[in-house]
Amino acid sequence: MATISSTPIVIDGKGHLLGRLASIIAKQILTGQKIVVVRCELVNASGSFFRAKLRYHEFLNKRHLVNPKKSGPFHHRAPSRILYRTIRGMVPHKTARGKAALERLKLFEGMPPPFDKKKKMVVPQALRVLRLKPGRKFCTIKRLSHEVGWSYRDVVDRLEEKRKVKTAAFYERKSATIKSKAELVKSTSAAAPISEALAKFGY
Repeated sequence: MATISSTPIVIDGKGHLLGRLASIIAKQILTGQKIVVVRCELVNASGSFFRAKLRYHEFLNKRHLVNPKKSGPFHHRAPSRILYRTIRGMVPHKTARGKAALERLKLFEGMPPPFDKKKKMVVPQALRVLRLKPGRKFCTIKRLSHEVGWSYRDVVDRLEEKRKVKTAAFYERKSATIKSKAELVKSTSAAAPISEALAKFGY
């Protein structure tokens, strides 16, 4: 991600650590890069689920004394909003530069169109399998969100199952097309000497 791409970079959030991914995204959007993150619900957080849940419930207790519905702090339950708030904390969001940076960021649960057909990237510096010591506890944001009141877990799971079936069928068709093209090239290369011989006689 050294150079800025004119097209948005699509990141698959599955298996990334929350804070590490957020810090890298924050730097990129501040430099002017547009970023889309799909499957936010499968982002991981280090530490046990129980610890994460206790920490979130402590956060739920933090409220404004006068009219908390208007003044905040707002306790978003959706995984995409949890990731958004984490990134927002790493960006000077009250300045014009910070606001413009957050406009370049889009976050989604699941993989809605048209991003299901686009090439996705991972961030090696933020992958749990590379950064977290084997045997350490971790939890997914999906489970945490569901426990604290996010009610769309089953809907997202159902839509993801449908998408995976469609993707598998598309991949099979694509593989068959590539295979048939390769066989056609092979057969034409085998027939090349005969074609040369016939060309000598004007055929």
